[in-house]
Amino acid sequence: MYVCGITPYDTTHLGHAATFVWADVAARVLRHLGVEVEVCRNVTDVDDVLDDAAARTGSRPDSFAAVQQFRFDRDMAALGVRRPAHEPRAHNHVAQVVTLAAALLEAGAAYRRGGTVWFHGADVPARVGLDTDAAASLAAEFGQEFGHPDAEHPADVPIWREGRPGEAAWPSPWGEGRPGWHAECAAMALTTLGAALDLHTGGADLRFPHHAYEAAMAEALTGVRPFARAWLHVGTVRVAGAKMAKSTGNLVLVSDVVAKHPAAALRLLLLDRPWSQDWDYDPGALDAATARLDRLYTAAARGAGDGRSAATDAVTSALLDDLDVPTALAVAEEAGGPAARLTLSTLALT
Repeated sequence: MYVCGITPYDTTHLGHAATFVWADVAARVLRHLGVEVEVCRNVTDVDDVLDDAAARTGSRPDSFAAVQQFRFDRDMAALGVRRPAHEPRAHNHVAQVVTLAAALLEAGAAYRRGGTVWFHGADVPARVGLDTDAAASLAAEFGQEFGHPDAEHPADVPIWREGRPGEAAWPSPWGEGRPGWHAECAAMALTTLGAALDLHTGGADLRFPHHAYEAAMAEALTGVRPFARAWLHVGTVRVAGAKMAKSTGNLVLVSDVVAKHPAAALRLLLLDRPWSQDWDYDPGALDAATARLDRLYTAAARGAGDGRSAATDAVTSALLDDLDVPTALAVAEEAGGPAARLTLSTLALT
């Protein structure tokens, strides 16, 4: 399981938290079935946005990222998210991106213009059902330029980008430069977990461009298709209809919420809905989630034993049915006893 991790330039908001809590639940449900799950969650600590944020505070990008990573780890621990087995960082995988770029050049899937290596991406938007205009619009939301004058096709993206004055750069056969965003994840996933993944998770907004190009690069390198056999694209968290993001100034930080409410109540709020559903955050919903958590604890105290029953089977069936947490919670609250304890433990709400 590859979990598309953070770019550590701000502390954790609820949009981040929703993705990582759902990824954690997916792994926990599989482990409940006796499946061995090996989780890799990356850290994108080589990124223009990170560099800009560090510069605004007068910090070095690496030290700035380390502070933000500490805060992220604290927030994940509060929310009961299990640490991954692997946590590759982009700055440790620059050499692997160079290798990826060289191999894609040799395979004819890439080309060079000056100190930049471009990936042939003409067919990538169509892979996710987009035309070029729609793809360009989505890419622009991440500051990704379509139609660069050096590119052969508007949808081509850099695997390796020529360095710019004043930014961190690394040596390569094409001169000093730095990895492209999509190539970083492709290199980290391939290096850590191999040519194909059973499950790839991340926010729904990353479906394009990030995940589409990551998968296309990996498949062009290895010839193994599909790169990910299943995807868990977690729905976007909004505030008054606008995506929660630093650029819109509407962030709700995990640390602020858990200072006033039980962390388990926030985890319950994030989970009590279909995982792919976009939704609007309402502060009043935290009080409702806290009250429901209390009811679940009360229900769990009813009855003895932890044996299998029709109710525990119903909980497991719901969780296996596309991670239907709302149904599992409803069964747990009504049946109580072992079914409630199973639900609370599997969802890490205790």
